[in-house]
Amino acid sequence: MSKIYLVRHCQSKWNFTSKIQGQIDIDLSKNGYKQAIKVGQRLKNEKIDLIYTSDLIRAFKTALIISFKTETHKIKKTHLLREIDFGPWQGLTINEVKKIYSDDYSLWLTSPHEFNFNGIETLNNLKDRIIMFIDSELQKNLNKNILIVSHSSVIKIIILTILGFNLSYYKNFSLDNGGITIIENKEYNSVIKLLNDTSHLREV
Repeated sequence: MSKIYLVRHCQSKWNFTSKIQGQIDIDLSKNGYKQAIKVGQRLKNEKIDLIYTSDLIRAFKTALIISFKTETHKIKKTHLLREIDFGPWQGLTINEVKKIYSDDYSLWLTSPHEFNFNGIETLNNLKDRIIMFIDSELQKNLNKNILIVSHSSVIKIIILTILGFNLSYYKNFSLDNGGITIIENKEYNSVIKLLNDTSHLREV
């Protein structure tokens, strides 16, 4: 039995100010660095064979800090784990998007699997990207314990894809910065053992 550990990157400078980042490369905040240390301490006794991370700096630095704590020396960066491309929304605050793109933002919140806006990556396109990652990387490491450090949208799609749920369930759960999810791969199925655990961040 192997495990997949999924960690959303820790707080970035734009998470702190409620700006939509998408694929803009924003560093961790001071608090984000503290969170990453806590995540690493939480995982330090887990046997992790390999770390995959988004190539965006907020995810890569989170992964790097965790790797020091877990003594995992194999880290692979990949663009396939980048956050969804939010196009013209990137760099705007959530309140600005609500004001400028009111109807579109409402559709994103209520039916994200049906959302299709010029310049923004759809969930179906994101899923295609995730399937490429699963087929090219995860399938050849099925017997290893793998840590994936990525972004909220990406991790949600990974969970739905591995468990066989359709994209309409995307809106039914959320993931916090530094939250840990664990999927166990058993002989005949995969099960969630932990979802968005943030208990290790209580003192941050």
